[in-house]
Amino acid sequence: MSTLSMRDRELVALGAALASNCIPCIEFHVPAARKAGLSDADIAEAIALADKIRKVPADKALDAAHAQLGAAPAVAGSACCAPSAEPGKACC
Repeated sequence: MSTLSMRDRELVALGAALASNCIPCIEFHVPAARKAGLSDADIAEAIALADKIRKVPADKALDAAHAQLGAAPAVAGSACCAPSAEPGKACC
């Protein structure tokens, strides 16, 4: 038996669906999250956070590509972290 509530399970599923760019998963889990008692505001907040987190590696890959060309990074900082965040620390 799971110790996670259905609400918690759907929040995790939404994050994973967005991180894996799985449209059918998103289409399944948004209504499932509503059925589990999450409001559209809760769902939107979870999606926004997942989107911020998934953009971090994409930004780092873009920076690496620019570095190979000897160009300055196109994105200042990561999508998730504020400039004041400590290096190496999660900040989302």
